[in-house]
Amino acid sequence: MGKNNFAKIGILGGSFDPPHKGHLYISKKSIKLLNLKKVIWAITKKNPLKKSPFFSLTLRKKLCRKLIKRHKKIQFNYYEDKLKSKTSIALVKFLKKRHKYKIFFIIGSDNLINFHKWKNYKELLKLSILVVFSRKGFDTKAKKSVIMKNLKNKNIKFLKNLKIDISSTRLRSKIINGSKKN
Repeated sequence: MGKNNFAKIGILGGSFDPPHKGHLYISKKSIKLLNLKKVIWAITKKNPLKKSPFFSLTLRKKLCRKLIKRHKKIQFNYYEDKLKSKTSIALVKFLKKRHKYKIFFIIGSDNLINFHKWKNYKELLKLSILVVFSRKGFDTKAKKSVIMKNLKNKNIKFLKNLKIDISSTRLRSKIINGSKKN
């Protein structure tokens, strides 16, 4: 089979704690710029490289569904129970085994900084194309990251001039600081 028989999909994984318009924006841009059939939001109970989530998994799922409800090419799924794993590599292998997908794994430049700490990151780069969106304040450090220094990988695609200036961290901070004022 030729490469053209594989559907091009994007995966945006994370804790979505909380989901926000930045997630939606990069999903829509990925669909358009990369000609993707769909983007799957793969939510995790807890990111292994971060603290425990602020919001419950149930609430985060509900907020994801609400945010993407008008966008048919953006789907939300929770795979951890099926996979018995929360790793990105397990998800990519699972999807490739079940479907004929060419996978574009979408991250922000902030995540590229620690990408070398992800489980089986080299294999993940072989099985998917890493799509890196600019994040305000992170691009310079990302371009000097371990991944960029040690891997001259053609499976990394930078989408420039689309800086995202919103984050779940900042939204949580506003919620916490707002509740302290009341």
